Amino acid sequence: MNLYTRTGDSGKTSIIGGRVDKDHLRVEAYGTIDEANSYVGLAMTMLTDQMFKDIYQELEKIQHELFDCGGDLAVVKEKYPYKTTAEMVLFLEGRIDHYVKEAPELERFILPGGSPASAVVHLARTVTRRAERCTVSLHKEMDINDIVLKYLNRLSDYFFAIARVINYRLGVNDVEYERSALVFKTKSPENNQL
Repeated sequence: MNLYTRTGDSGKTSIIGGRVDKDHLRVEAYGTIDEANSYVGLAMTMLTDQMFKDIYQELEKIQHELFDCGGDLAVVKEKYPYKTTAEMVLFLEGRIDHYVKEAPELERFILPGGSPASAVVHLARTVTRRAERCTVSLHKEMDINDIVLKYLNRLSDYFFAIARVINYRLGVNDVEYERSALVFKTKSPENNQL
Protein backbone atom coordinates (compact mmCIF):
# COMPACT_ATOMS: atom_id res chain seq x y z
CA MET A 1 0.00 0.00 0.00
CA ASN A 2 1.33 3.43 -0.93
CA LEU A 3 0.82 6.17 1.65
CA TYR A 4 1.16 8.83 -1.01
CA THR A 5 -0.71 9.08 -4.30
CA ARG A 6 0.35 12.52 -5.58
CA THR A 7 -3.33 13.21 -6.42
CA GLY A 8 -3.47 15.93 -3.77
CA ASP A 9 -0.40 17.81 -4.92
CA SER A 10 -2.53 20.43 -6.67
CA GLY A 11 -4.44 21.28 -3.48
CA LYS A 12 -7.49 19.07 -4.01
CA THR A 13 -8.61 15.99 -2.11
CA SER A 14 -11.12 13.21 -2.62
CA ILE A 15 -14.28 13.01 -0.56
CA ILE A 16 -17.15 10.54 -0.78
CA GLY A 17 -18.74 11.39 -4.10
CA GLY A 18 -16.34 14.00 -5.47
CA ARG A 19 -13.24 16.17 -5.08
CA VAL A 20 -12.85 19.51 -3.31
CA ASP A 21 -10.12 21.98 -2.41
CA LYS A 22 -8.19 21.02 0.70
CA ASP A 23 -9.29 24.24 2.42
CA HIS A 24 -12.99 23.58 1.73
CA LEU A 25 -15.28 23.96 4.77
CA ARG A 26 -16.08 20.26 4.55
CA VAL A 27 -12.40 19.29 4.82
CA GLU A 28 -11.82 21.80 7.62
CA ALA A 29 -14.72 20.33 9.60
CA TYR A 30 -13.77 16.68 9.32
CA GLY A 31 -10.08 17.51 9.65
CA THR A 32 -10.77 19.23 12.96
CA ILE A 33 -12.73 16.19 14.10
CA ASP A 34 -9.66 14.10 13.25
CA GLU A 35 -7.55 16.47 15.36
CA ALA A 36 -9.91 16.01 18.33
CA ASN A 37 -9.73 12.26 17.84
CA SER A 38 -5.93 12.40 18.09
CA TYR A 39 -6.20 14.11 21.48
CA VAL A 40 -8.61 11.40 22.58
CA GLY A 41 -5.98 8.83 21.62
CA LEU A 42 -3.34 10.71 23.61
CA ALA A 43 -5.62 10.88 26.64
CA MET A 44 -6.20 7.13 26.44
CA THR A 45 -2.46 6.48 26.79
CA MET A 46 -2.70 8.19 30.20
CA LEU A 47 -5.82 6.34 31.35
CA THR A 48 -4.69 2.71 31.36
CA ASP A 49 -5.02 2.30 35.14
CA GLN A 50 -7.90 0.07 36.27
CA MET A 51 -9.61 3.05 37.96
CA PHE A 52 -10.23 4.51 34.49
CA LYS A 53 -11.41 1.34 32.76
CA ASP A 54 -14.91 2.76 32.19
CA ILE A 55 -13.61 6.02 30.72
CA TYR A 56 -11.00 4.25 28.60
CA GLN A 57 -13.62 1.95 27.04
CA GLU A 58 -15.92 4.90 26.36
CA LEU A 59 -13.13 6.88 24.73
CA GLU A 60 -12.34 3.94 22.45
CA LYS A 61 -16.02 3.86 21.42
CA ILE A 62 -15.93 7.62 20.88
CA GLN A 63 -12.89 7.34 18.62
CA HIS A 64 -14.91 5.12 16.27
CA GLU A 65 -17.86 7.51 16.47
CA LEU A 66 -15.64 10.47 15.60
CA PHE A 67 -14.62 8.58 12.46
CA ASP A 68 -18.33 8.16 11.75
CA CYS A 69 -18.87 11.91 12.16
CA GLY A 70 -15.97 12.72 9.86
CA GLY A 71 -17.20 10.23 7.28
CA ASP A 72 -20.68 11.73 7.37
CA LEU A 73 -19.25 15.20 6.72
CA ALA A 74 -17.25 13.83 3.78
CA VAL A 75 -20.39 12.57 2.00
CA VAL A 76 -21.62 14.70 -0.92
CA LYS A 77 -23.98 12.20 -2.52
CA GLU A 78 -27.15 11.09 -0.76
CA LYS A 79 -26.82 7.45 -1.78
CA TYR A 80 -24.30 6.91 1.02
CA PRO A 81 -26.05 6.25 4.35
CA TYR A 82 -25.05 8.33 7.37
CA LYS A 83 -23.45 6.57 10.34
CA THR A 84 -23.85 9.09 13.17
CA THR A 85 -27.11 8.35 15.00
CA ALA A 86 -29.32 9.86 17.69
CA GLU A 87 -28.51 6.84 19.89
CA MET A 88 -24.89 7.99 20.05
CA VAL A 89 -26.02 11.36 21.39
CA LEU A 90 -28.26 9.71 23.98
CA PHE A 91 -25.36 7.53 25.15
CA LEU A 92 -23.24 10.63 25.75
CA GLU A 93 -26.06 12.30 27.67
CA GLY A 94 -26.38 9.27 29.94
CA ARG A 95 -22.66 9.22 30.64
CA ILE A 96 -22.56 12.97 31.28
CA ASP A 97 -25.36 12.61 33.85
CA HIS A 98 -23.45 9.75 35.49
CA TYR A 99 -20.16 11.64 35.74
CA VAL A 100 -21.72 14.90 36.94
CA LYS A 101 -22.95 12.96 39.98
CA GLU A 102 -19.49 11.54 40.67
CA ALA A 103 -17.47 14.77 40.60
CA PRO A 104 -17.79 17.41 43.32
CA GLU A 105 -20.46 20.04 42.73
CA LEU A 106 -19.37 22.94 40.61
CA GLU A 107 -20.20 26.58 41.33
CA ARG A 108 -17.60 28.55 39.34
CA PHE A 109 -15.75 28.28 36.08
CA ILE A 110 -12.61 26.16 36.34
CA LEU A 111 -9.28 26.36 34.57
CA PRO A 112 -8.42 23.54 32.15
CA GLY A 113 -5.82 21.27 33.72
CA GLY A 114 -5.08 19.59 36.99
CA SER A 115 -3.62 16.22 36.07
CA PRO A 116 -1.92 15.64 32.69
CA ALA A 117 -4.74 13.32 31.55
CA SER A 118 -7.39 15.86 32.47
CA ALA A 119 -5.47 18.59 30.65
CA VAL A 120 -5.38 16.48 27.47
CA VAL A 121 -9.11 15.78 27.75
CA HIS A 122 -9.66 19.54 27.99
CA LEU A 123 -7.64 19.88 24.77
CA ALA A 124 -9.95 17.33 23.15
CA ARG A 125 -12.91 19.37 24.47
CA THR A 126 -11.73 22.66 23.00
CA VAL A 127 -10.81 21.11 19.64
CA THR A 128 -14.24 19.46 19.59
CA ARG A 129 -15.80 22.89 20.12
CA ARG A 130 -13.79 24.17 17.14
CA ALA A 131 -14.96 21.17 15.10
CA GLU A 132 -18.51 22.09 16.05
CA ARG A 133 -17.99 25.69 14.89
CA CYS A 134 -16.56 24.45 11.59
CA THR A 135 -19.52 22.12 11.16
CA VAL A 136 -21.96 24.97 11.83
CA SER A 137 -20.23 26.98 9.07
CA LEU A 138 -20.48 23.99 6.73
CA HIS A 139 -24.15 23.50 7.60
CA LYS A 140 -24.86 27.11 6.57
CA GLU A 141 -23.54 26.31 3.10
CA MET A 142 -24.94 22.83 2.45
CA ASP A 143 -27.00 19.98 3.81
CA ILE A 144 -25.23 17.67 6.25
CA ASN A 145 -26.19 15.04 8.79
CA ASP A 146 -27.62 17.32 11.53
CA ILE A 147 -26.94 14.69 14.17
CA VAL A 148 -23.20 15.33 13.78
CA LEU A 149 -23.78 18.82 15.19
CA LYS A 150 -25.69 17.44 18.17
CA TYR A 151 -23.04 14.78 18.74
CA LEU A 152 -20.16 17.29 18.76
CA ASN A 153 -22.06 19.60 21.08
CA ARG A 154 -22.72 16.81 23.55
CA LEU A 155 -19.21 15.36 23.18
CA SER A 156 -17.54 18.54 24.37
CA ASP A 157 -19.78 18.44 27.46
CA TYR A 158 -18.82 14.79 27.98
CA PHE A 159 -15.12 15.73 27.83
CA PHE A 160 -15.67 18.45 30.42
CA ALA A 161 -17.42 15.96 32.71
CA ILE A 162 -14.74 13.28 32.46
CA ALA A 163 -11.89 15.78 32.81
CA ARG A 164 -13.33 16.66 36.22
CA VAL A 165 -13.85 13.00 37.16
CA ILE A 166 -10.28 12.12 36.17
CA ASN A 167 -8.97 14.81 38.53
CA TYR A 168 -11.37 13.68 41.25
CA ARG A 169 -10.31 10.04 41.02
CA LEU A 170 -6.66 11.08 41.16
CA GLY A 171 -7.24 13.32 44.17
CA VAL A 172 -6.40 16.47 42.19
CA ASN A 173 -8.55 19.53 42.82
CA ASP A 174 -9.94 21.55 39.94
CA VAL A 175 -8.65 25.12 40.00
CA GLU A 176 -11.45 27.65 40.05
CA TYR A 177 -11.13 30.72 37.86
CA GLU A 178 -10.36 33.31 40.53
CA ARG A 179 -12.53 36.08 39.09
CA SER A 180 -15.50 33.83 38.35
CA ALA A 181 -18.90 34.68 39.71
CA LEU A 182 -21.15 31.90 40.96
CA VAL A 183 -22.30 30.61 37.57
CA PHE A 184 -23.56 27.12 38.39
CA LYS A 185 -26.44 26.90 40.81
CA THR A 186 -26.99 23.67 42.69
CA LYS A 187 -30.33 21.92 42.60
CA SER A 188 -32.61 22.26 45.59
CA PRO A 189 -36.08 20.91 46.36
CA GLU A 190 -37.50 24.43 45.87
CA ASN A 191 -35.66 25.04 42.60
CA ASN A 192 -35.31 22.27 40.05
CA GLN A 193 -33.39 24.42 37.60
CA LEU A 194 -29.62 24.50 37.39
